[in-house]
Amino acid sequence: TCSLLRSPKGFPKLKNDTFLRAARGEETEHTPVWCMRQAGRYLPEFRETRASQDFFATCRSPKLCCELTLQPLRRFPLDAAIIFSDILVVPQALGMEVVMVPGKGPTFTEPLKEVEDLLKLRQKVDVTAELGYVFQAITLTRHSLEGKVPLIGFSGAPWTLMSYMIEGGGSTTMAKAKSWLYRHPEASHQLLRLLADVITDYLVGQVAAGAQALQLFESHAGHLGPELFQDFALPYIRDIAQAVKSKLKEEALPLVPMIIFAKDAHYALHDLGHAGYEVVGLDWTIRPQEARAQIGKHITLQGNLDPCALYAPKEKIGELVKKMLESFGTQRYIANLGHGLYPDMNPEHVGAFVEAVHAHSRHINKH
Repeated sequence: TCSLLRSPKGFPKLKNDTFLRAARGEETEHTPVWCMRQAGRYLPEFRETRASQDFFATCRSPKLCCELTLQPLRRFPLDAAIIFSDILVVPQALGMEVVMVPGKGPTFTEPLKEVEDLLKLRQKVDVTAELGYVFQAITLTRHSLEGKVPLIGFSGAPWTLMSYMIEGGGSTTMAKAKSWLYRHPEASHQLLRLLADVITDYLVGQVAAGAQALQLFESHAGHLGPELFQDFALPYIRDIAQAVKSKLKEEALPLVPMIIFAKDAHYALHDLGHAGYEVVGLDWTIRPQEARAQIGKHITLQGNLDPCALYAPKEKIGELVKKMLESFGTQRYIANLGHGLYPDMNPEHVGAFVEAVHAHSRHINKH
């Protein structure tokens, strides 16, 4: 249970470190597995917990975040937990208002329209003051996990957050946000730099609070081509890895493994493999062998089953998992989906996925 706690230190001893070992490239007996959006609406207990609450009010309640993070682990033998939160808490920390509109998703009441609007953003963010509720949720959850599995913290990457802040919500083209990159390159860099600095402090704060690994989500990489990605996404992805690591060292905090997940960035795999992250997450549009060839042997890969494969019958899920493990190999590899779980998925099929990863990887490792 997620009852409020003692001091942030003195965490329980970790019992299953398979995920962390795989992330660091050490040998594992089975391939570890977790799912993006594993704490989500596909679970009836999640819908029940969330029913009466505003989405962002839930994010601001450490107790609810802890409960939602633990729910999938009560059902499935997952090898990692990921803190329940949202990438848009960072724009909120910069002073922007975001509301969750039923049927539409996250919506900014006043998106950035003109370059002058950047002046409305907080230029210096005290992450503990603005995002301390996430740190509390992490500390609480780390204790409540009782060392069962490691806890992953996360953030959105600068370009993905910038695109939301300008579009005001989801978009199929990101035309407003991309027009900034072409029309206002300097202002775009100014905004991306501000975001990168806040994200760095935010991720370091998550480790201080108890996160044992970090994932950076560049969810909107697919809207950029190789040139725009090279100019406006990659430099900040690299900077964040470097800055987080040097701050962790400075503050004598654990150097936790970092994962970069840039969705649809198949054109940038080589660069992502050299961006300073221990793990590169892959979406389902990428062939495992090609990813391995481009990213290299010294980086752990994570992914990349098509989430829609979980609509298949359970036997078929098992076959697809076996094929995926044979393609990636069972070492230096973390099994996952190529994107998050969808709300109408059958929890039993998620269980079948997790169990198939464990069973097939153990079998392959033995033989």
